Amino acid sequence: MAEGLVVANDGEEYHGKLTCFVILACMMAAMGGVIFGYDIGISGGVTSMEPFLKKFFHDVYIKMKEDKELSNYCKFDSELLTSFTSSLYVAGLFATFVASSVTRVYGRKASILLGGANFLAGAALGGAASNIYMLIIGRVLLGVGVGFANQAVPLYLSEMAPSKYRGGFNNSFQLSVGIGVLIANLINYGTEKVKGGWGWRVSLAMAAVPASILTLGTLFLPDTPNSLIQRTDDHEKVKRLLQRVRGTDDVQAELDDIILASEISKTIKHPFKNILQRKYRPQLVMSVAIPFFQQVTGINVIAFYAPILFQTIGLGVSASLLSSVVTGAVGIVTTGLSMLIVDKVGRRGLLIFGGIQMFVTQMIVGGLMGAKLGDHGGLSKGWAFVILVLICTYVAGFGLSWGPLGWLIPSEIFPLEIRSAGQSISVSVNFLFTFLVGQTFLAMLCHFKFGIFFFFGVWVAIMTAFVYFFLPETKNLPIEKMDRVWREHWFWKRIVGENNEVIIKEEEG
Repeated sequence: MAEGLVVANDGEEYHGKLTCFVILACMMAAMGGVIFGYDIGISGGVTSMEPFLKKFFHDVYIKMKEDKELSNYCKFDSELLTSFTSSLYVAGLFATFVASSVTRVYGRKASILLGGANFLAGAALGGAASNIYMLIIGRVLLGVGVGFANQAVPLYLSEMAPSKYRGGFNNSFQLSVGIGVLIANLINYGTEKVKGGWGWRVSLAMAAVPASILTLGTLFLPDTPNSLIQRTDDHEKVKRLLQRVRGTDDVQAELDDIILASEISKTIKHPFKNILQRKYRPQLVMSVAIPFFQQVTGINVIAFYAPILFQTIGLGVSASLLSSVVTGAVGIVTTGLSMLIVDKVGRRGLLIFGGIQMFVTQMIVGGLMGAKLGDHGGLSKGWAFVILVLICTYVAGFGLSWGPLGWLIPSEIFPLEIRSAGQSISVSVNFLFTFLVGQTFLAMLCHFKFGIFFFFGVWVAIMTAFVYFFLPETKNLPIEKMDRVWREHWFWKRIVGENNEVIIKEEEG
């Protein structure tokens, strides 16, 4: 295993190595990302299948098949159809606030387990759905599962991983999301060809497979030392777990920092109230800005509606689903690359590079669709291929940057006393804007047409500038020492510098 050594802020050293125990535990926890990705990818695929539309969304089916006068951009504009997709995120939005308390009081493991159980129930109901109510209730249960899993899994990964490898380990959550999307696209491509029109049931029910793995596997997971110490005064028990996790007996420096963070956290009775204090202002801003920006990149438009988008430019159902497989594969490869380089290159560099790449491709796609695709007919195969390549380039930029780092950065910047509350805010903002983008995209596509790509492109330009000016670098810094980056940042030190210096003097005294 790889030996690791991290220098703490006060000169003390964290010793340890990257152990098989940590790798296996994090792989199992990251299965929550696979289910999240599967749920994102599967909805876009089944909503492009004619038997599914005919059974549950008959108006959309009629418009698609019979209304020859309808604009290419408006064929799928249906509030009920978008409600099916976005109901998952409304449920996740509310569930994450409950999950915050569960994660803090009962541990990260308990939240992951509850998430897995809800995933199982939602998959069963979706696969067996006989009417629109069963279908949407199934999506709501999946949403509750997503709320719990997305609250706990990024925290689990950040706390279990040695700080030297924290970026790579946390990025495995987004890699897992990408794998889930790709698996969903492959399954949709296969089930669309099933004779008899019941293939969509297989697509929806197959979510039970990763859900079962997560639920059963979580039973054997340890909780994180940072979480365990919040629920026990037995420091020896925490030390034994930390020694097992780090693969060394020399864990005293890290244990001392965890104990100190825990003692501070136990003085905080109302973390959602405390997070509003001036000394936590940078973390609060980032917990809102980072997930907001992640969603207004427009990526979930591609993930939710890629098959519908590709049909809009003139591809058939099967070709559209296959194109979604290609974009999903590109996302996985680039997220894997991000895992390998994030702790070397840093967070800021990847976000800025990926932002520029996404901005340029969105401008070109919008321009080409405006010039080549009218309200009726489709693109030639050559131009459709060019659009596909450009969208893959856009997905690659996201997979390298905002995809994984949109989950990594919020999970690593909060001190322990407000960590669950901060993660809850981050996840809820993510779900809120995922819901809003998902719920409004088909209507926006109908009204903005090709301008939809310019709309998201402008947001990408804004977020890239925000990162350049306001986001400090956090690579390789121990998670319980993260307050250092704000005190040294040109802007944030004006807000937190004096406040944090008082706290440090009190601790030293």
